[in-house]
Amino acid sequence: MEFFSRQHSLFLLGINFVNKVRLKAIIRLYKEEISRNINKGIQIVVDVVYDRIDNQLSDFIGFFLNILSLIFSEIIRLRYQLYRHKILKDNPLGCSVIVVGNITVGGTGKTPVVEKLAKTLQKKGRKVAIISRGYKSKKESLTKKFLRFLTHGEPQPPKIVSNGKELLLNSKLAGDEPYMLAKNLPGVVVICDKNRVKAGYYAIKNFMCDTLVLDDGLQYLKLKGSLNICLIDSTNPFGNEHLLPRGILREPLHRLSRADYIFITKVRRIDNCEELSKTIKQYNSKAPIVYSCHRPKFLINIENGNPESLELLKNQQVGLFSGIAYPESFVDTIKEQGAEIVFQKRFLDHHRFTKGEILSVYNSSYTSGAKFILTTEKDAVRLPKVISKIPVLYLRLEIEVLEDRTEIDCFNNLANRICLPKQK
Repeated sequence: MEFFSRQHSLFLLGINFVNKVRLKAIIRLYKEEISRNINKGIQIVVDVVYDRIDNQLSDFIGFFLNILSLIFSEIIRLRYQLYRHKILKDNPLGCSVIVVGNITVGGTGKTPVVEKLAKTLQKKGRKVAIISRGYKSKKESLTKKFLRFLTHGEPQPPKIVSNGKELLLNSKLAGDEPYMLAKNLPGVVVICDKNRVKAGYYAIKNFMCDTLVLDDGLQYLKLKGSLNICLIDSTNPFGNEHLLPRGILREPLHRLSRADYIFITKVRRIDNCEELSKTIKQYNSKAPIVYSCHRPKFLINIENGNPESLELLKNQQVGLFSGIAYPESFVDTIKEQGAEIVFQKRFLDHHRFTKGEILSVYNSSYTSGAKFILTTEKDAVRLPKVISKIPVLYLRLEIEVLEDRTEIDCFNNLANRICLPKQK
């Protein structure tokens, strides 16, 4: 009897274990379903902001977004007034601070510009640190913040993505762009913190940096830039010219006047940018305008890290997925390489992929007849490990300056302006 009683107890334990596993699986699926529905709702709002849809629902959403835009406009105006009248003050750090940013949300192509600028400054002998807020990186938990507040603990130090010698954080902890920059820039310090003044001080004190590149910092008024570089996407310069959240503008167009250089990015033909250049000069007639494109260079196999030629895509059927603000330019670039897109999936900007989502993309691409699956470099750093039946590659882009001058001359001129003292 004792034997059967023991077996019965083990059986009940097994049943309980299975039930717990099932319950956890059900809860996980339920959470994923809720997340998918929320993301669908957010995607509809994003499509309204970018004017991708035009129906009664978009008009209804647009009406409320317009009201919020008016409120946002007043908040911006008040904020600039507070800084203008020195009620709120900026913080000088005693070194060169180069600000790279834009006046719109979404992908103007800042990361390749920051990367190229940091490389050029490094070659000029500067000790460079890139300062980022680490958008969508993993934040300190509320519990830890509360405990630190109760115990009067020291403020959390900035996140060191790279100390210039090695990568110290992954993309989840650091954020997509900081991780990507740290990976591509050996010798350059990359630091993340919402308080970029604190991050700048940390870079100067602990790494002896003499030049800070503030990634996506045009609206960060606490830290004044020595040189402000504003990027404008030629394919969608100012959206519908509404401020957030009805449009993509972070601030009014007249704030272009703060820029020392203006890069028009994703340019295919300079003569197609005449109207855009005129608009820019209405608000800033002094800043040089640099026409540039993000040139595809090669592909990288995600599984083994090997580079592949772009010729690989000619006349091939491919599957596409991305989680970027403006995926249209990525789609166009792939088509320009001669590929036929048989499947594509769009996620929200900076979306953290689940294994289930990626497995679905891989399987759908394969069943659609794709020979390769393609994504962006920024998305590649967020991919969970999932086995694919066909090769998965990401596209490597680099900034290229158009006109007669080369990008080397352009970035050297920028670096010289930063590094060399003015001649008397």
